[in-house]
Amino acid sequence: MIYQEILARVDHTLLAQTATWEEIRRLCDDAVFYHTASVCIPPCFVKKARDYLGNRLNVCTVIGFPNGNHTTRAKVFEAEDALNNGADELDMVINIGALKEKKYDYVEREIRAIKETAESHVLKVIIETCLLDKEEKIRMCEIVTNAGADYIKTSTGFAAGGATFEDVELFRRHVGKGVRIKAAGGIQSFADAERFIELGASRLGTSRLVKIAKKENIL
Repeated sequence: MIYQEILARVDHTLLAQTATWEEIRRLCDDAVFYHTASVCIPPCFVKKARDYLGNRLNVCTVIGFPNGNHTTRAKVFEAEDALNNGADELDMVINIGALKEKKYDYVEREIRAIKETAESHVLKVIIETCLLDKEEKIRMCEIVTNAGADYIKTSTGFAAGGATFEDVELFRRHVGKGVRIKAAGGIQSFADAERFIELGASRLGTSRLVKIAKKENIL
């Protein structure tokens, strides 16, 4: 797989608490240059990024990030605000505590509520795999499918671990038709990225690949 095919699947990401507009602007410039799928940025920068980018690139932002234990109403408001500011895609964090308590209906209703708000916009559901056991991961594959979300996503990048090959392979076996997979967190190289894609991921959440491309003068 050539570098550009991999970069085209990347959500070029900067979600650090210390992020500044100048850093976000450079992220956007790099994403446009390397033709990534989107930039994934904090909600407070969505409007400015949309105005800066125009229609050159999709803007993705996060909902209920990074812990996921906002109320559903707060997450829906975040989604509405992000879309009004020009977001194309939303990456939401589930209520992990509710999943642990086996409140499966609650988790599904919340995802469904945000997807209804998003309408035709892409919704990715972050389940934070490093905090879940295998049974919970499989259950989330079913819940994300039933709720009508577009993607299941491994990780925020803010917990103890990120994407693993095993989790992406597990997702592929258990998600329903039409649900895609995003691997995020800890992708170290183009070789890692290619392996994630081979296992079933169609999006990759990372900033590292563009940094490698710049350092090695790829493209």
